[in-house]
Order: sequence, then C-alpha cells, then structure tokens
Amino acid sequence: MILPIVAYGDPVLKREADEIDENYEGLNALIENMFETMENAQGVGLAAPQIGLGIRLFIVDTSPFAEDEDSDEDTEKLKEFRKVFINPIILEEAGTKWNFNEGCLSIPNIREDVARKPQIVIEYYDENFELKEETYDGLIARVIQHEYDHVDGVLFTDRLSPIRKKFLKKKLDNISKGIVNVDYKMKFPKSRR
Repeated sequence: MILPIVAYGDPVLKREADEIDENYEGLNALIENMFETMENAQGVGLAAPQIGLGIRLFIVDTSPFAEDEDSDEDTEKLKEFRKVFINPIILEEAGTKWNFNEGCLSIPNIREDVARKPQIVIEYYDENFELKEETYDGLIARVIQHEYDHVDGVLFTDRLSPIRKKFLKKKLDNISKGIVNVDYKMKFPKSRR
C-alpha cells in the first residue's frame, strides 16, 4: 500500500523517534508499504517519520544511483543495496567531509549541497531483528546518514548555512502549506492549511 509522505512543517519530522522491538505490530507489512511508497515516489530512502510514525526505522535502496552514468561508485554495489535499518546507531563517521546535492521526499523540489563524512560504522537490527554492525562508504553511507538524520529529527535543510536557509524560507513555507507540485501522495500539516 502506498502511504502519503509527510511534508516539511509536520512536527513528527522534528522529533527524535522512539526505538521499537520485534513485537512491533504489523512491522513486516509496514516495511513492505514503506518500500512501495519510496519506489512510487522514486526515492532512494524513506524513514518512518516521513510517513508519520515516530519510530527508529528506515529503508534504503540505492539502485537508482546505479543508473547514473556520472557516478564513479561501484554500480553493482549500488544496484544491489536494499536494506532495512531498525533502531540504528551510527558508531563512527570518518574521512574528509564532501558535498553532494541532496533532496528529500518530505521537502520536494528543493536540492542543496550537504557536507557529510564519506564513511560510517553503523549498528542496527535488520527486518528479522538480527543485530548487525557494518561499515559503508560513498553514496550508500550518505543515504544512510540522510535517513538516520530523520530518525533523530534532523532534516537536510537543518545542515545548511543560515543564509541558504533564509533563501529557501518561502519555498519551505509553501511546502508546509501544500503549495507544491508532486507526483506522489503527500500529507501536509493541518495547522498550516
């Protein structure tokens, strides 16, 4: 089932999400719905807060990056990377920060350069609630960091300079009011309508 994606301005996007356990009701269906929702919106990641749930869960599928001819990443690795992250903790970020033009399904039609470190070590539970500790780099690490921010209540726009935020203020306000063209289902904050 395709779920509506929560738009910028909804308080759920600014709250730190809660951990869940293996008994979380409907977890498998939720994960399936999240993948369907993300694919419908042509995203590469989706966090539970983006569908209105304040839980520490996100999904990543970097296969769309494998089709980008400009990428110098290992296309096979990108094509095959599809994972579920439950109760993640980034244990380490390493390397020299690099800029990449990021976007977000909750903040449509806005893309900005965001600086992040290129390598991470992350601990998380997979969809079978098996504990994992893995190292990622490049675009995969970046997508994970972006989605991880969501479960911490951080948006990519929070990582921009004050002058860039000021420049984007009207566009962000319009998104929160539902004044935006998107080709996927969105849910806008009630208080702003």
